[in-house]
Parts: sequence; structure tokens; C-alpha cells
Amino acid sequence: MPNNSRPDYDLADIADVTAPAQLRALASPLRDAILELLLERAATVSELASALGRPKSTVAHHVSVLVDAQLLRVVRTRRVRAIDERYYGRTARIFRVGTVSLTDGPTAPYCNNDLATAAAESAPAHQADQLSSIVRHVRIPREQAREFWARVLELANDYAQLPRGGDVVYGFAAGLYPTDYPALPEAEPAAEDPD
Repeated sequence: MPNNSRPDYDLADIADVTAPAQLRALASPLRDAILELLLERAATVSELASALGRPKSTVAHHVSVLVDAQLLRVVRTRRVRAIDERYYGRTARIFRVGTVSLTDGPTAPYCNNDLATAAAESAPAHQADQLSSIVRHVRIPREQAREFWARVLELANDYAQLPRGGDVVYGFAAGLYPTDYPALPEAEPAAEDPD
């Protein structure tokens, strides 16, 4: 079995995504699935349509949206019966999503909530008692949270590059967010024990 642990084309490690058109392009579950498939290898619209079980015309439209948003590009072509077949690949392994408000003022940012997507995807696994998950709350400085998140991104990238095989696709989700979860006050110094 071939080792498809890395895409078979060159791409950047990280790209910052902040343009409204890019954020809208990422807001579709089908386009997200296309991007995930292309972490394995470059693919044609026909291959993507087959993998997703969707009509070729639908997938072609979504690929076009991703290309226009500069999230996908043609990485190679192949001549098949007088037609150039295009193979698409991502422009980066990780799209670091910034936030853009749809209007001026204190409105909610326009971006995906990957944890909500993961919650919906994981519901059948939870019902079948096949879900592994964990939540931890820790009071730490902001810089330490950023450093920890960088390690999580490295782990996610390692996960995405595992050799492909088996019959089941496993999802991996991670999130780091500020919360109002309760915290213990700072511990007081231990009192001296008078003898």
C-alpha cells in the first residue's frame, strides 16, 4: 500500500485567511471536505465528486469557489483523450483563520466554529460508544495558551500526514478558548507550625 502521508504536491505550511471571500469559502461543509481530501493528494473534480458522492457539476462549482478564494490551485495537468485534466491542491496545509466582522461594530465574527462541526459529526460515534474526547480547563497566561496552541497545530499537522489505510475515517478536533469556568483562588502560603 502506498504511503500517502504527505500531499504529492508542494504547498505552504500555513496561510493566514482573513479576506471575506476566503472566510465565506471556508464556511461550507462540502468545501471543507474538499480541502480535507486534498491533504492526502492532488485530485481532479471527478475524483473528488466520486469520493464525496456528489454530482461532478456541484463539486466543480465548489472547487471554483475555492480557487477564486486562493485556497486551491491547479498543481498539474494530464492530457486524457484531447482534454486537459486538472489536478487541484491546497495552497497551504493549515489555513489560520482570522476574523472579520460582517458590519462595523461589536458583531460576532464571520468564521467557522470547527468545534460545532466536530460535535455534529461525532454524534453517531457518541451514540455507538465509539467517541474518545476530553475537555480540560486551566488558568494560564495568554502567551502560554498561544504556545500550547502552536503545539496542538503541530500535532494536527502530524495527524493529517499519517499514512492512509484502513476502512474508517477518524476525525480529530481541538479547540482553545477563554471561558468563565470557575478557578480556585491562589493558594495561601502554608503557615509555620509552632513547636
